[in-house]
Amino acid sequence: MSEYVVTNPATGDRGPVFTPATDAQLNDALGAAGTAHRTWSRTTTIGERAALVQRVADLHVERREVLAEIIVREMGKPLEQALGEVDFSADIYSYYATNGEKFLADEQIELLDGEGSAFVRRSSLGPLLGIMPWNFPYYQVARFAGPNLVLGNTILLKHAGQCPESAAAIEQIFADAGFPTGAYRNIYASNEQIAGLIADPRLVGVSLTGSERAGAAVAEVAGRNLKKVVLELGGSDPFILLSTDDLDATVDAAVSGRIDNNGQACNAAKRFVVIADLYDQFLERFTAKLTEPVPSDPMAEGTVLGPLSSALAADRLDEQVERAIAQGATVVARGERNGTYFPSVVLTGVTPEMDAHHEEFFGPVAIVYSVASEEDAVTLANDTPFGLGSYLFSTDREQVLRVADQIEAGMVFVNGVGLDSPELPFGGIKRSGFGRELGRFGIEEFVNRKMVRILK
Repeated sequence: MSEYVVTNPATGDRGPVFTPATDAQLNDALGAAGTAHRTWSRTTTIGERAALVQRVADLHVERREVLAEIIVREMGKPLEQALGEVDFSADIYSYYATNGEKFLADEQIELLDGEGSAFVRRSSLGPLLGIMPWNFPYYQVARFAGPNLVLGNTILLKHAGQCPESAAAIEQIFADAGFPTGAYRNIYASNEQIAGLIADPRLVGVSLTGSERAGAAVAEVAGRNLKKVVLELGGSDPFILLSTDDLDATVDAAVSGRIDNNGQACNAAKRFVVIADLYDQFLERFTAKLTEPVPSDPMAEGTVLGPLSSALAADRLDEQVERAIAQGATVVARGERNGTYFPSVVLTGVTPEMDAHHEEFFGPVAIVYSVASEEDAVTLANDTPFGLGSYLFSTDREQVLRVADQIEAGMVFVNGVGLDSPELPFGGIKRSGFGRELGRFGIEEFVNRKMVRILK
């Protein structure tokens, strides 16, 4: 049975346990989602649903301080970054509220024989299940719920066990915005109950952001029951440096890309692939800058690096670092861990034979490689089971386009980090999952593209 409880990673203080849902409550929740889809979804216009989603955005802004403090307690995100997450979530809801009618407009089809007319009309499918992680408690929900509620799908949302307070706060926002019973429902469910929900014929699709293991388990049940799935399963994104006209600015970007959200972002820069001519300078400056922030109280003003999300997360990361060292990696910098407070680590000398070369480090650990050529950089960047995002720094535009075309990832950010935005599609390939969120594609995953042909 999953336990839903807030354990503050900064202090170890444990809050009350939230009552898990019974099987009967989950059955009622799914029934209400189905009823809401058959009634509310089919009797409201896109514009009316979009107005409700815009109210959700407004409530995020109005309650931003309270919402931010909740997730600082839940997973240790520094307060300034938590406020930024709330704001970004509001922007996502507003983006779909503003653009929903345009994205879902009828699409005319030019007929080859010219007889009559035809068009594609986009409509909702039914109740969906979202399974969301702890590292971005509001943002992950926004990019799933926002577009689907504008479309007319209804939502059951299972949040991470350590995020019950933010999960309840989100549900309250949807209620206060005016959504009817069943349109959005938070569920404190166990993994076994989730498997039962996915198998239930009333549920039409599942979106999960989480680990490879969780994604495989959900996809297996969904596949047996012929359910559409969207999966975002993390990554080990390369930061490729081929040339720069401002090394200090590039180093600052590299540091930000590694330690944002305490280094616990799926699309964080994790492997730093540097052309040999710049390697020594980059490593020296990067190491100095990365290790400068001291892990501190996430509620304190100016904190850049807070604690990891839990003692278990810190133990796992510690074990990975120790194993990398035992297998031959060189430690360039490593501070002393203090419980969940985990200072930055810089490793070099990692080879394809080592586990570290193929694993995702979910915390402030950076692996730095030297490469002799553009071709070697591409080969190394692609030598990973993951394919979520990537970062490419070069002053040569032709090289940028050439290399970007060869990177095996769902996203390439050039000469910058932190460039995510509501209009940009988010998702990966390989073991990073499949499907897209955000942008126009985010409203196209769980949709019926119904073709209508009229002869006369």
